[in-house]
Amino acid sequence: MAIERNVELPTQHEDVERMPDGVPHGIVGLTLLFSVILALLLAFMVLSSGGVGKFAGVTICVLAIPALVTSLSRKADRERDHAHPSR
Repeated sequence: MAIERNVELPTQHEDVERMPDGVPHGIVGLTLLFSVILALLLAFMVLSSGGVGKFAGVTICVLAIPALVTSLSRKADRERDHAHPSR
């Protein structure tokens, strides 16, 4: 016999506002967007030009990827729910 649970009524210990993974979902979307844009930019630079484009692409990778990760990490820390942390 299965126990039926009314999913519309949360229990007293259930926090319906908490994001189970602990990462704000907006940050996940921004990470995807910026990663795709950066990959397209680098692919265009490498394929469209010679040595200068390849060097510029590597330079952008070395500078942009750590900057992207750092800025999104800080934004995630600001927007993370510190009152109800995930498990």
